Amino acid sequence: MREIQASEITQVIAQMCKRANYQLPDDIKDCLLQAYQKESYPIAKETLGVLKENLELASQTKRPICQDTGMACIFVEIGQDVHVNGHLTDAIHEGVRQGYQEGYLRKSIVRDPVLERVNTQDNTPANIHYDIVPGDKLKLTVAPKGFGSENMSRIKMMKPSDGIEGVKRFILETVEEAGPNPCPPIVIGVGIGGSFDTVGLLAKKAMLENAKAHHPDPRYAAIEKEMLEKVNALGIGPAGFGGGTTALALHIQTAPTHIAGMPVAVAICCHVARKMEVEL
Repeated sequence: MREIQASEITQVIAQMCKRANYQLPDDIKDCLLQAYQKESYPIAKETLGVLKENLELASQTKRPICQDTGMACIFVEIGQDVHVNGHLTDAIHEGVRQGYQEGYLRKSIVRDPVLERVNTQDNTPANIHYDIVPGDKLKLTVAPKGFGSENMSRIKMMKPSDGIEGVKRFILETVEEAGPNPCPPIVIGVGIGGSFDTVGLLAKKAMLENAKAHHPDPRYAAIEKEMLEKVNALGIGPAGFGGGTTALALHIQTAPTHIAGMPVAVAICCHVARKMEVEL
């Protein structure tokens, strides 16, 4: 049994929250650069150039890429041979608290969602998801999620008879209805299957995949490629100004489901697709 101190987890989470907000992962930066090089519509190319410059300045100055520094979404893969000396969940929340305070990041969380929308002043509680896996490692993924794009995500409990064509229509309808609101170019995650309470998490995990990866099943990989092309053909473009770059990546994750249903979720993220992984 391997022991990890809760205090170490707090320190790591704090640093991840700060760094994820000023430095995008290489896969997203590369996709944005490729889009800039390919884009032929002048206004769209100029907009992509501004976004690219903003990323560079954020990295150089260690200042947030976007004023919305997001809800702290934390994904934890904990090996079954790991023992955390201390309270793991409390350690993560404390790391978020310290990271957002030390990094002067905007605090955006309200304690009550409807009746008393009072800010917690430290961006906690974080949104934490746990997976127990084999081994003695602890993998942490921090993904600060802005809500301009989060508000454009959708879930639909589709009928099995809707089939894959129904799923494709739902993806396009979701992106088209979102228009410029999620600050395109966007990153799209699609979840299919599971149940009402799990399909959204499938979509969020798909959204966080490496932008250059493909689904291991060639049938779904082909659908990812087809839908990315169709999304970009909508002509929404960077910041909604038109052009051929509405999305940078689109990934699908699936799960077994009930014979009577076909849940589908579309998670949308702006081009500031922040994520950072650390393995302890």
